[in-house]
Amino acid sequence: MAAAGTKLVEDVDVSRIYEKRFLDAGLARRDRVWKVLCSSFFQDRFPADGATLDLACGYGEFINNIKSAKKYAVDMNADAQQRLNKDVIFRQTPAHDLSHIPDGTLDRVFTSNFLEHLPSKEACNHVLREVLRTLKPGGKFVVLGPNIRFCYDLYWDFYDHYLELSDRSLAEGLTLNGYEVDDVIPRFLPFTMAGKQQTADFLIKAYLSMPFAWKYFGKQFLVTARKPN
Repeated sequence: MAAAGTKLVEDVDVSRIYEKRFLDAGLARRDRVWKVLCSSFFQDRFPADGATLDLACGYGEFINNIKSAKKYAVDMNADAQQRLNKDVIFRQTPAHDLSHIPDGTLDRVFTSNFLEHLPSKEACNHVLREVLRTLKPGGKFVVLGPNIRFCYDLYWDFYDHYLELSDRSLAEGLTLNGYEVDDVIPRFLPFTMAGKQQTADFLIKAYLSMPFAWKYFGKQFLVTARKPN
């Protein structure tokens, strides 16, 4: 937990940002994209009989579409709960406070496009340590996010981006906070796959099946780290 007086989250109206950014893009379109991402890529990395947490879940596009025996989600936006399926246990809380989840109970924690919103490396350290606490030995933290090395021209187009992270700096931060890094994909998804333009499902599946294409179009890293046994 953060020391008294430590500021981990900036005073930003999360619900207003989400409403403007994501509703404009079309929630149904985003959900469809994530359904394909989960079924064609992520599900193989998440045990269907395990316990999964979606950290900073947004409107639940990931956790609603992943198969998991137990599903948890946290977000600062209270509006998130009404978008989540009934099998998802939701808590409105900052990511550095997962006190409602006991030590060593989760098989997987996933977060997408979140860490760059933290105000400092200190805040990021608190989040990484809290996630580590909740993971079972051998449990994994899967992090998807914009890679500053490849999208520096777009990174600062969002008012609530504070922390610059690359695949390399995140891997180092995870190691320093007690994780063992399993896999680093520097270039995975484009900067956005759920914009205002429709993307056919078969094109998303084709992209996921061709890692050589990631090197040309990928702007986001995918880093996977485990809690040591």
